[in-house]
Amino acid sequence: MRTFFRVRTSLSAMKDVGGLFFLLAAWLWLAPQSAMASLPHHGGREAHKEIEALEMQWRQAQLNNDVSVMDRLLAEDYIGISANGTIETKAEALALRRAGTLHITSLDLNDMKVRIYGDTAVVTSRADLTGTNGSRDISGKYRYTRVYNRRLGQWKIVSFEASRMHDAGEREKH
Repeated sequence: MRTFFRVRTSLSAMKDVGGLFFLLAAWLWLAPQSAMASLPHHGGREAHKEIEALEMQWRQAQLNNDVSVMDRLLAEDYIGISANGTIETKAEALALRRAGTLHITSLDLNDMKVRIYGDTAVVTSRADLTGTNGSRDISGKYRYTRVYNRRLGQWKIVSFEASRMHDAGEREKH
């Protein structure tokens, strides 16, 4: 009986070791792939060009107050954060544009960087803007981050955040 128990225990242990070996092998195979998926990659030059073109479409829509283009580019779950910390949904952003409250007369983008993470693209850029929001002058230099997500084959803007840049002399006053 003892011999049978030892043999059975040995076979059971070998199965456990085999199962552990299988799990370890699967983890070693999958871990580098999932880690690589989270790293920025080029996603092909086409994806970069597509995102850059969408940034230019967004810029032009802002200048022309073209709400239909903005509506097409914004995801339904879009959340934007303005330079003053105001949060706006897609519906709120479009309502503001339809009301004509926001008026941008010039918008120059530079220092643009596009990074692709699978179905997500992150754009960082600098924007030199001239315009008003109601009676308030919002002209100035900004840095922003815009996040796109590819859904059903189309890139949609899911998030935006802007920060106003201040020159060194202006910072010392505050």
